[in-house]
Amino acid sequence: MSTRDDMLTRIAAALEGADRIPPPQREYGATTPLPDIAATFVERVEDYRAVVERVNPEGITAAVAATLTRATRVVVPPGLPREWVAALDGAEVVADDGDLSPDELDHFDAVVTAAAVGIAVTGTIVLDHGPDQGRRALSLVPDVHVCVVRESQLVGDVPESIAPLRHAVDAGRPLTWISGPSATSDIELERVEGVHGPRTLHVLLVSTDHPLPPA
Repeated sequence: MSTRDDMLTRIAAALEGADRIPPPQREYGATTPLPDIAATFVERVEDYRAVVERVNPEGITAAVAATLTRATRVVVPPGLPREWVAALDGAEVVADDGDLSPDELDHFDAVVTAAAVGIAVTGTIVLDHGPDQGRRALSLVPDVHVCVVRESQLVGDVPESIAPLRHAVDAGRPLTWISGPSATSDIELERVEGVHGPRTLHVLLVSTDHPLPPA
């Protein structure tokens, strides 16, 4: 008998007659109950030093314009609703055709995209790079990212986000998970922003289910 077999035999003998603990209940994909999923999402996103603004659907255009008052060049995915950037006063708006180089993207002040999913508990936005979100470089190179998330796209926790993202994975598209502006820390734990992506993340949470009262 090998040492391994001897050890396992002795463990089995020691456990003989012992009470068995039932296996843990695993509920992958189960819904996380939250009293106010939108409020939780806003709170967690703000924890990352991102800006979150709640708007009604008809307020998206004005909110994008108010956010990007200083932008002179804005890039957008090819499938982004053009009315969202229709009120940008004096800014050049370019729809990405996939040919812009990283250096060319770096000369844009901001990017405006939609999103696929928002996760309330972690304050995370997920892009599945559909037509209204564009390729990954769009959300990584410009220094300001304005991201439009609809309340209907919010889920409670990470396991719940898997189902709505599956079609993108099956289609071979990448996923980009965004938790606040790009940030890292150096060896002395000094926070440095904008190293790996936008320094500013501005989220417009569209209240599709519970319209906001007039301002």
